[in-house]
Amino acid sequence: MTASSLAVRMNGIHKSFGPVRANRGASLEVGTREIHALVGENGAGKSTLMRLLAGLYAPDAGTIEIATPSGEMRDVTGWSTADAIKAGVGMVHQHFMLVRTLTVAENVVLGREPVRGAMLDVARALRDVKALGEQYGLRVEPERLVGELSVGEAQRVEILKTLFRGARILILDEPTAVLSPLEVKELWGVLRRLRDDGATIVLITHKLDEVMDISDRITVMRHGETVARMETRDATPDVIAKAMVGREVALMGTRNEERGSAVDTATSSALVPRSSLSVDTLVVMNRGLRAVDKVSLSVAPGEILGIAGVEGNGQTELIEAIAGLRTVAEGTIRLGDRDVTNASVRARTEAGLAHIPEDRHRRGLVLDYSVADNLILGDQHKYARGARSVWALDDARIGANAQDEIRRFDIRPPESALPARSLSGGNQQKIVIAREMGGSYDVLLASQPTRGVDVGAIEFIHAQIRAAREAGKAILLVSAELSEILALADRVAVMYGGRIVATLPRREATEERLGPLMTGATDTTRPAA
Repeated sequence: MTASSLAVRMNGIHKSFGPVRANRGASLEVGTREIHALVGENGAGKSTLMRLLAGLYAPDAGTIEIATPSGEMRDVTGWSTADAIKAGVGMVHQHFMLVRTLTVAENVVLGREPVRGAMLDVARALRDVKALGEQYGLRVEPERLVGELSVGEAQRVEILKTLFRGARILILDEPTAVLSPLEVKELWGVLRRLRDDGATIVLITHKLDEVMDISDRITVMRHGETVARMETRDATPDVIAKAMVGREVALMGTRNEERGSAVDTATSSALVPRSSLSVDTLVVMNRGLRAVDKVSLSVAPGEILGIAGVEGNGQTELIEAIAGLRTVAEGTIRLGDRDVTNASVRARTEAGLAHIPEDRHRRGLVLDYSVADNLILGDQHKYARGARSVWALDDARIGANAQDEIRRFDIRPPESALPARSLSGGNQQKIVIAREMGGSYDVLLASQPTRGVDVGAIEFIHAQIRAAREAGKAILLVSAELSEILALADRVAVMYGGRIVATLPRREATEERLGPLMTGATDTTRPAA
C-alpha cells in the first residue's frame, strides 16, 4: 500500500499497564475508503491499539500517523482525545460511554450542542438526532433517558454519537454484539455508504462471518503483536481463526445433531420425575407494558432449551425475572419442587440457580473490584473467618480460589489482583462464566454467554455448557446468535412480542423455520394438518 493511499499508519507500538504488556511492537496500516477488520483473541491488544489511535492512551513507544485532508501523513503520537475528535477520529466503544441520566439526544450532541442564546436548543437536538438515526437506519427515541435503554438501544446511541461528530476515521469495537440480524444488515449498509463517501473504518470483531461479509482487508493480532495481514478476498474463516489462536479451531455453527432432546428421555426416566426449571403463565411488566406475556416453559435436567428471537422481545425480562432481578406480576417460577417466584436472589442461588447475565458490567461484575473478589461475588460468606460479629474475608482462600478458576477458565492476564476493569471484554466475561459455572448449581440461566468473546473462548465456553448438560444440569440459553442456539440447544423456543410463539425440537429447528417466527410471521414451512 502506497503512502498516498494510507489513512492510518501505526508502527512499533508498545503499551504496558503495570506488569501487563498489552501491545508488543504492534503495527497497523489502514487505507482510505476501506473497511478494515482488526481481529484477535480476547486480550490480544486490539482495543488498546485502537484506544491509542483515538487518543485515550499514549504509547510507551512507537509512532502513530494519520493522513491529512491533503493526503500527507501527520505524526499524532500521544495526542489527546480532543485532538483526535477534532481531526475526525471517532471510536464507538464495546462498553458504552454514555451518561445514563441524560436523554438520547443530549448524549448524542454532548460537546456539540445546538444552542439558542445561552441555552441548549432542545427541539433542534431532538430533530437532528431523530433525522440522523433515520438516515443511517439506527432508529432511537431521542427523548428517552439512556438509563432506560436496552443494551441494543444504547449501542445505537453510541454509534450515532460518533457519526454526529463527523468522524472520517471511524473505529467500531464489537458494534454488532447487541444488534439483531436485521440491524446488522442495516449497519453494514451504513458502513458501506460511509466508505463510499470517503470514510475509513476499523472494525474490531470476533465474528468471522462478519469479517468475511463486510471487510476489505484484515489485520490479525495475537499476544499484543501483529501476526498476519491479508486481503479478505484471499482469506477463509479457518485461516483467520488459526492465525488468531495459533492452532486449528472448531468454529461455531456446527448443529447439535448428536443427541436427542433430554425431554424425550427424561419423561421415561424414573430418575428424573420433574423439570429442574418450570415457569407457568409468567407476566413481567416493563414501563407499564407486558414485556413477558403469560410465558410457560420447562427445562429438564440434562437439557438445553434455547430461546431464539430478535432482541427486545422479552428475553431480557424473562431471564431477569427467573433470576430474581425483576418483579413477577403474575405466574410462578419453580426450581425443582420449590416455588421461588418471590424468593431473593440469594435464596435462588442456594436453591441451585446460576445466572450468566447479558450485561456483564451492570449485572455481572464490580469493575473496580479485583478479579479474585469478582470470582466470589455472592458467595463472600463462604470465605469468611472469625466470629460472626467480627468476621473477615479469608484472603488466602480467596486467592487460592482465584488461581484455580483463572487456570481452569483461561482468564488473561492471569493476575488475580488486577481490577476487572483492566481486562478485555472477553476476559471479563470469562470471570462471570467461571464464577457461575465453577461452583455447585442445578439450573443455569445463560444469557448471551459468548457476547464479545473470541473464537477460541467461544469454543471453550460451548464445551463448558455441553459438559454441564451432560452432567445433568438444566440450561436455559438466550442468544442473539441463531447459530449458537442451533449448535447447543436440544429444543428451541421462539419469543416474539413477549410471548413464546413456537417451541420446536432440535431436528425441526432450522433457520428457514425460525427466521419468520422471530419476526412475527406465520410459520409457513410447517406442513398443513
